Amino acid sequence: MSSPIEFLNAFAQAMSALALYPEGHTSREHALDSVYGKARDLLDDEPNPVFSFLGDEVVYGDQPLRELRSWAWSHKLSEAGIQRLQLDPTVTRDELEEFFDLVLARLTLQPIDTSEARQTRPSGLRYGAIGIQGEDSIESAATATIQLTLGAEAETIRWVHEEIGDGRALPVFEAEAVVRGLSVAMHGDRNLILPLLRLREFDEYTTTHSINVSVLAMGIAEWLGMGARDVRAFGVSGLLHDLGKVKIPNEILNGKGKLTAEARRVINIHPAEGARIIITSEPELDLAAVVAYEHHIMINGGGYPSLAYPRDCHHASKLVHVCDVYDALRTNRPYRDSWPAEKVLAYIEERSGVEFDGIIAHAFTHMMREWEPQLAMVTEDQAIPEGQAAAG
Repeated sequence: MSSPIEFLNAFAQAMSALALYPEGHTSREHALDSVYGKARDLLDDEPNPVFSFLGDEVVYGDQPLRELRSWAWSHKLSEAGIQRLQLDPTVTRDELEEFFDLVLARLTLQPIDTSEARQTRPSGLRYGAIGIQGEDSIESAATATIQLTLGAEAETIRWVHEEIGDGRALPVFEAEAVVRGLSVAMHGDRNLILPLLRLREFDEYTTTHSINVSVLAMGIAEWLGMGARDVRAFGVSGLLHDLGKVKIPNEILNGKGKLTAEARRVINIHPAEGARIIITSEPELDLAAVVAYEHHIMINGGGYPSLAYPRDCHHASKLVHVCDVYDALRTNRPYRDSWPAEKVLAYIEERSGVEFDGIIAHAFTHMMREWEPQLAMVTEDQAIPEGQAAAG
């Protein structure tokens, strides 16, 4: 049986052969035969294998292929407007060849007869962009239609929090996989969607809130024009920003009355505790650790933890702070009802320059109002709507 890595290695060899040899050449035909054989073997194991090409990373389904980190063709496929590739059991060798020719034409800027391409569009392949709102998919491509939910991501984050609560190290691989899954969910159709998870029970707040802040952080990062690597780094930072709260008893987190002085002290140490957990588990997640520490510090120096010497916080911390407050105020809590979206946006604007960075606050409120049709409030087992999101 062929593995995803074996298929992609044959894929790269076929692309190189088609670039070097004319149609009918023995080396070209052999390479096509090989990649088609690997594709058929792969389809024996998985009826609809899906690959996502995210900058320097390749994801198979929702699992990153660590062995192919910095795989050169991942960047090339993205440049050709192909960030997702799905194989169908009906795919033929000719359709694979047509796909390879189209990619090469895109990369070499050769003209494509789009009318003919539409007439002979491969039915056994789905491929296209999963990029920022407004990007067109490739002319002859049909972006893969995949029904997505956030159930797996929510379950993984609950498990991550349990691991931390039991004193074990942060499962970094799983946390990064959740962010990739959220990114795929956000780009499930040609238009970007902001899928926000609806709170079911008060004691699930930390899980739901972490996922929503990650989605919002990636959304505003894309809105501000950041590259894919930075967008995912901000997504990880948003996902882990409240990690220190897993050490706080539920009776304090979900209490209805006014916090006692001791309860407030416990709450106020969660940023430092979260930063400690992250940096001791994975030093390379230094940005996430900084965000965990700084995300409650205001522009005017207020908030917590208090700084011995006034200084500016990291740009990512300021960004996550806005996302954190937005989702917190939009969520029902034991001690108050959720606020309407417009009231929250007005609050962020009012506190701009005092609590929030002015540029980020303006960008966030502008994004949320313009992308309102793309907001989707969903439960864990509810399919994320494609094209026209169900705002709620």
